[in-house]
Amino acid sequence: MNTIKTVLGYPRIGPDRELKKAVEKYWSGDSDAAELEATAHRLRADTWRDLAGRGLDVLPGNTFSYYDQMLDHVQLFGIIPERFRALDRSGLDTYFAMARGHAEVAPLELTKWFDTNYHYLVPELAENTVFRLNPAKPLEDLAAAREAGVETRPVLIGPLTFLLLSKSTTPGFEPLSLLDRLLDAYAELLGRLDAAGADWVQLDEPVLVQDRTPAELDALRRAYDRLAKLTERPRLLVATYFGDPGAALPVLASTAVEGLAVDLVSTPGLVDQLAVLPSIQRKTVFAGVVDGRNVWRTPLGEALSTCVKLLGSVGRLAVSTSCSLLHLPYDVDAEDELDPQVRARLAFARQKVDEVVLLGRALSEDEPRVLVNLDNPSRGPLNDSGLAREQAVRDRVAAIRPEDRQRAPYDERRTAQESIGLPDLATTTIGSFPQTADLRRTRTELRSGRIDQATYDERMRAEIARVISLQEELGLDVLVHGEPERNDMVQYFAEQLDGFATTRHGWVQSYGSRCVRPPILYGDVSRPEPMTVRWASYAQSLTERPVKGMLTGPVTILAWSFVRDDQPVAVTVDQVALALRDEVADLASAGIRIVQVDEPALRELLPLRSAEQRAYLDWSVGAFRLATGGASAEIQIHTHLCYSEFGAVIAGIDGLDADVTTIEAARSRMEILGDLAACGFRRGVGPGVYDIHSPRVPSQDELTDLIARAVAAVPADRLWINPDCGLKTRGYDEVIPALRHLVQAARTARS
Repeated sequence: MNTIKTVLGYPRIGPDRELKKAVEKYWSGDSDAAELEATAHRLRADTWRDLAGRGLDVLPGNTFSYYDQMLDHVQLFGIIPERFRALDRSGLDTYFAMARGHAEVAPLELTKWFDTNYHYLVPELAENTVFRLNPAKPLEDLAAAREAGVETRPVLIGPLTFLLLSKSTTPGFEPLSLLDRLLDAYAELLGRLDAAGADWVQLDEPVLVQDRTPAELDALRRAYDRLAKLTERPRLLVATYFGDPGAALPVLASTAVEGLAVDLVSTPGLVDQLAVLPSIQRKTVFAGVVDGRNVWRTPLGEALSTCVKLLGSVGRLAVSTSCSLLHLPYDVDAEDELDPQVRARLAFARQKVDEVVLLGRALSEDEPRVLVNLDNPSRGPLNDSGLAREQAVRDRVAAIRPEDRQRAPYDERRTAQESIGLPDLATTTIGSFPQTADLRRTRTELRSGRIDQATYDERMRAEIARVISLQEELGLDVLVHGEPERNDMVQYFAEQLDGFATTRHGWVQSYGSRCVRPPILYGDVSRPEPMTVRWASYAQSLTERPVKGMLTGPVTILAWSFVRDDQPVAVTVDQVALALRDEVADLASAGIRIVQVDEPALRELLPLRSAEQRAYLDWSVGAFRLATGGASAEIQIHTHLCYSEFGAVIAGIDGLDADVTTIEAARSRMEILGDLAACGFRRGVGPGVYDIHSPRVPSQDELTDLIARAVAAVPADRLWINPDCGLKTRGYDEVIPALRHLVQAARTARS
């Protein structure tokens, strides 16, 4: 049989972050819409030609976005909130206003896309929402691909996922009740795409791998029964990924949709479930056997065996990725500085495409040379390479005792920490200050050898002194050194820990124009020497006010890295935690009384099925407590969590046992505090009042109102006033007035 070769999606920022640069140039006013659109057109065309040239049969289309695919669907369905319509701006500027805010107009909420580090913008729906289809983007995308000489399969967010990820603006209203209205828009869109010549349309429904109620499964059946019965439509591919669709799988299979895409990397047991579905022989199954989320090469022999098992059960087979390749860097061939043994075991997006094509050829062609290429000993498992093991690290993990994860009781710690001398409603920031062009240039000059280490250190000390002086002038109570030496909150530590490799070009989109380079955790983790002590100590020497030591927590270091897959993750995270434990001890010995261990990814890694969440919280919370458990009662431990739906991990937040927890709360206007109060949370909490993911400068009145809401839920002696997140991505022209307003609002509330 002729096996289809495809992927579910592809990176869109450009191999050299061309889209990021073009968007930010547009935001700054240094280019116009025509120039931005020209860059976008070129990036799409280059991607299509590259994918077609690498041998894919069917290419995903409509995956390009200036900012976020959920935001694209807000425009697609014409559900722009009135506060943005009132701006009376161009379509592109309204789009970016929803993402970033504008003047006094707050943006849409931002949160994590399932258990990934990608952030999406949350649509706002109400009982009177009217969907008005605006199909220009997917239709233009389809036409542009055809003009570039390729045929594409338009990709859309499915109706269940769109509604269940949306936010109700009316108390008690359930967005899913809008399903029939939304299906009218989908039906019209499918008709337009069919008339434009689309053969297939992909509808992404990742919400199906979460726990779904009987009512939601019934809505799923109704939705796809209705769409499948349309007489004028393309063939429908419904894609589930990131886990097991469970009870949703037979529901989907019972409808007349022509294709199902399943993630066989996270859930290999789906092969057996598919085989017993009575209708599966009439469908095309897109077998996600190539991992779209991690960078290790696919064990092609195993993947081929999985595909062969399906051949006798399904109507037609497509070899595919487990999910979109959006979560991977572009090309490992660009990484010429990696250890060759590590590099040989890696596959970024382009290499994943090559793996899909090779597997498809192996299934379709009677060609021995294809089979020979399936397995290469030099690309074997890490634990066969000699790279991964350090016995001293393993011995230390084996010796961990339960008491290593415990501190003194909170009441004892709170009394001991009174000597720090902080007021009620203490003000602070989350850690980083703006990363200026001069700072980035200094790091580049050090890397290239144009300056020596002594010159670099001198410039960093000058920047730290400037940031300390600025914070004292603004009147903040607890200061930070500003992190000028850090390129990224995870990469910085990965570069100093054994067991990690870092890349030069391995950029991945996190949200909008924000890109990160996730490190590659390939071996046992240890800390050769202190990583942050000299900078924190220098900052503390410049001021009488307390300076926080700043660390990234073990769970977040794992979440924002590509992690080895040859041992249980609970073992790996404890290795990282032990390295951080040593750093906490060294900071305390250097006289740092407050240490912040950030865990913004705690919610991110929470398993999508509730049955698996208890085990995750046990090892993730345990790792944080291992990292901080050696701190004496006099050391105040802070942690930070941002841009997540916190309700699901309230017990985990409490279990961290941090003295102070800072969280994102500005866009949601303090909603989380009700959950914390309901669960009896009684430690310090700092709900963010300044949304740093928007260029807006909040007024003092706005911040005063948010602080009033916070004080109504949390006693003032346990409440901290701070921004939502670090200030790295903002400019000083925004940060200085915003922090000035924050300090003054806190003083007003205090008085």
